[in-house]
Amino acid sequence: MLLAHAGARTGSTARGRSRGPPGAIAHGAVKLPPPGAVRNWNELRRQAAQRMVAANPNLTYTGAPPDPLLAIPVLEVELNADGSVRRIDVMRHPRQAKETTQIAIEAVRNAAPFGDVSRLPKPWRFTETFLFDEDRRFKPRTLD
Repeated sequence: MLLAHAGARTGSTARGRSRGPPGAIAHGAVKLPPPGAVRNWNELRRQAAQRMVAANPNLTYTGAPPDPLLAIPVLEVELNADGSVRRIDVMRHPRQAKETTQIAIEAVRNAAPFGDVSRLPKPWRFTETFLFDEDRRFKPRTLD
């Protein structure tokens, strides 16, 4: 069940458009090379998570998640056939540190595209859980 549309609660656009001029990269983001080919949804999810970490080096950690976590937003990302972001829906808003939801949304946008999905079964969607530490850095659960 979708709890809220990304644009409804965060002021962001949901169709994968970022603020600023075309090709602009959000604060601290790194421009990535084109994604590799993927054969199935597991490969796509792993590649997407790796790209999120690579594109957002100042906002991520790679070690074990802390206990307790600060926040755990969950996003559903709908893709176009070329792997670009079509829509982002928030499946779970954290109870505290609500700004982490917007950090997660921007991290997805910074990492896109995620690879050609035209040969994968529809719907072209995946879900990612973001594990935030007290410094508001995240780790995609897929990499945990």
